[in-house]
Amino acid sequence: MLISMWSLKGGQGTSVTAALAALRASHDRGVPVRLVDLGRDQPAIFGTSEVGDAGLARWTQSDLGAEALDRALVELSPNLSLLPRGSLQLSPRRAGELVEWLKADGTTTVVDAGTLDRDHAESFADSVHHKIIAESDQSILVTRACYLALRRTVSPPVRPTGVVLVAEAGRALTRSDCERAIGAPVVATVAIDPDTARAVDAGMLRTRVPNQALRSLSVLVENDLSRARDNAPGVELD
Repeated sequence: MLISMWSLKGGQGTSVTAALAALRASHDRGVPVRLVDLGRDQPAIFGTSEVGDAGLARWTQSDLGAEALDRALVELSPNLSLLPRGSLQLSPRRAGELVEWLKADGTTTVVDAGTLDRDHAESFADSVHHKIIAESDQSILVTRACYLALRRTVSPPVRPTGVVLVAEAGRALTRSDCERAIGAPVVATVAIDPDTARAVDAGMLRTRVPNQALRSLSVLVENDLSRARDNAPGVELD
């Protein structure tokens, strides 16, 4: 099951939200979860080592087989692994092969697709980001209830299937305002939480898990987890 998370403006909280969604999914025992990082922020969020010019981007520029992607995975917890991007540029030439690998075994995968470049729609259409988002079971726009952010949803390079709203006090725009502007339902609302911010700043998100934020994202991953249960007879999930 493939869930892609993206935004149209920087600073919306996409990377942290993707990390939290992957953590939430991984808390159900017996279901392996992958977190794919297209933006290079996930190693810092989880306090893992940078991979330099290794990782996903290097694979897209190489002729290595799909097994090299398995070797590039970094274990974050017994059920959660990270596919880091690395420092190189992503090449679109193997985007189709990458999607096949992501969907081949039914593993729940959350992709941090970062901020999309709507000003270069032609190049975006051929990008790794677009290919993954287009093939995702859920394509999730992450945004704040911010007028400047919502203005960019008028002509997005891709339409979301749902929205995660990052809520902050004092905003005039409501959930309904966001749904009308975007044309997609808000499937989860995540409140800005100082505890989450402190865990991210310390690179300790996997050990200082913000439970309220995880509960807020349960709806996003529950459908995928129920399907994973159906495909794995004999495995009990909490």
